[in-house]
Amino acid sequence: MSIHCKPGVLFAAVVFSSACFAQTPDVKPERIRGDIVSFQGEMLTVHRNSGDNVSVDVKPDLGVSALKPARLSDAKVGTYVGTPALMGSDGKLTATSMIVFPDAARGTAEGHFAYDFGPQSTMTNANVVSVVTGTSGRELNLSYKGGTSTVTVPENVPVVTPVPASRADLTAGRKVFLVVTRGASGVYDAHVLFVEKDGVAPQF
Repeated sequence: MSIHCKPGVLFAAVVFSSACFAQTPDVKPERIRGDIVSFQGEMLTVHRNSGDNVSVDVKPDLGVSALKPARLSDAKVGTYVGTPALMGSDGKLTATSMIVFPDAARGTAEGHFAYDFGPQSTMTNANVVSVVTGTSGRELNLSYKGGTSTVTVPENVPVVTPVPASRADLTAGRKVFLVVTRGASGVYDAHVLFVEKDGVAPQF
């Protein structure tokens, strides 16, 4: 089955949720994190962080994205951000990284939902409505359709913004993050692909 998200939002549409698959309930997207072993033709071989190798079909029309460093101060009121976070015993959320999205990606994959960094992990894609600067970082009050969240972003976590990349960047040893679906032959189909570039690796 071929699945394509809204054109022009290559790096945000299904990075953190199942948004693009909402109308195809039989399809269950998965996330792959690991290192490139090889890329030949359309076939990307990835050594997953879990220890095994998998094959991923990267169709010619799939865009490739990378990341570049941003600053914590870039998360201003009105900015659209993504924050994977861990919930503490006090119920408060602390970000493990943050993505500052360009305006073209505003509203995609919007919401607050469980993530796969552990049983207490979440992802929030939302608009920044207020910022409180403290000694340990910034407290962001976030608003999304249907609710609000407060996330503390420490000074030392990676802050990045998406940039275009190309298939030439898919070289052995580079780290990748993919959103995929499993094909009938056991080969995965890629729907979102981030690759390490200029020393900046995806950490979400």
